[in-house]
Amino acid sequence: MNHESRISLLGMCITGLLLGGVYANDAGPANGPLRVCMENPRYFTNGSGKAIYLVGSHTWNNLKDTGDTPTPAPFDYEAYLDMLVRFNHNFIRLWTWELAKYSYAENQFRYKTPFPWPRTGSVTALDGSPRFDLNRFDQAYFHRLRSRVVDAGERGIYVSIMLFEGHGMQFSLPSWCWDGHPFNRNNNINGIDGDRNGDGRGTEIHTLEMPAVTRIQEAYVRKVIDTVNDLDNVLFEIANESGPSSTDWQYHMINYIREYEKDKPKQHSIGMTFQYRGGSNSTLFESPADWVSPNHEGGYRNNPPDADGAKVIITDTDHLWGIGGNQSWVWKSFLRGMNPIFMDPYLEADKGGWLDPEWDPVRRSMGYTRTFAERIDLVKMKPSSHLSSTEYCLANPGEEYLVYLPEGGMATLELSAAAGRLDMEWFNPSTGETIGAGTVLGGAKREFVAPFDGDAVLYVWSGTPNCLSTL
Repeated sequence: MNHESRISLLGMCITGLLLGGVYANDAGPANGPLRVCMENPRYFTNGSGKAIYLVGSHTWNNLKDTGDTPTPAPFDYEAYLDMLVRFNHNFIRLWTWELAKYSYAENQFRYKTPFPWPRTGSVTALDGSPRFDLNRFDQAYFHRLRSRVVDAGERGIYVSIMLFEGHGMQFSLPSWCWDGHPFNRNNNINGIDGDRNGDGRGTEIHTLEMPAVTRIQEAYVRKVIDTVNDLDNVLFEIANESGPSSTDWQYHMINYIREYEKDKPKQHSIGMTFQYRGGSNSTLFESPADWVSPNHEGGYRNNPPDADGAKVIITDTDHLWGIGGNQSWVWKSFLRGMNPIFMDPYLEADKGGWLDPEWDPVRRSMGYTRTFAERIDLVKMKPSSHLSSTEYCLANPGEEYLVYLPEGGMATLELSAAAGRLDMEWFNPSTGETIGAGTVLGGAKREFVAPFDGDAVLYVWSGTPNCLSTL
């Protein structure tokens, strides 16, 4: 195969997947279950011998419907999955919410449904609907949970099932920070009162202070596991942004899941995400979790540290900005050995119902990085900041180098470990264009100049890239 043919085929690896500026995902079903890749513990693997890189857009309503009435309009989950496929994403957090009624703005109340427990009987809860029976399960909830995981898996998407949610209890406006919770004694028929100290928040339920509450939570966790244990594309997340007081409880739940699943057909990876407000990233890295999502401390917004493999890091804009991030953040995270995901406002149903194009550069770049992750031999690639003047480099020295230039322009790359000539190409994250750039001689530090303005990605390799093996 001559050089021109090689470059033409290389272009097909990326630009041949583009449809209208975004990616088409034809990966097929998600295989698993995922476990930490021992050869490169910055990533998961599904037993194929390959490292699995996770990226995706998650949004608040993708499990429970949300609206300003007690019976919210259904969320169009199929359309949401279509969006994920269009952008070449393969991971979501499947959001739960613990409050049936809540408010983050004065006199603007929101409702969530369905819940794991049935609302039954003639006695009403504080929100005007029947009270919860915490000793029984609403099978419709678990049917929805399973069907949404199955539907995602059929499209090649892994799902982290969020088991608990702590932000609402801390920051929803009184009194609906607690008045909307099933564990409020006025909202259930079982006599459960989770607000032990009477402060109107009930954050004690995310501690181990009340054995009766913990038993109900453990029963719910078992039911979730029983519902999805046979599925390959499952991960678990203990809680979204529960506060620092939840540490022992979250550690307990991680160990509880692991113990309950150990004799079941499949075992799934478990995550712990940042404890807002006032938590510490060290608590995550010291936890028994397989994967973590830190906050911005340590540079995770603008200059992420190299992932050392102590945990799989799913770096999430939700814990860094809320809604935020940009194209550069995606590439910096990827080149530092992380798995970036985006807290996506998606259709902003309460603000007009449209997909804000402001965030398309983030959505697209997650898909672009995934395509590179599947081209390169990711299991052998490690963050190698010292090899590039830009300090953003994934490398298997002597074989493959992927370099990000946040400002474009010129970069140097240390190729002393490489022998002979290496092929190279440029990728433009702003346009999705791939440009073949000939070859470079290894054995020394070399200079490279991007052939276009703006940020740029340089790929240098020895031999035929992985994607050419099937062409």
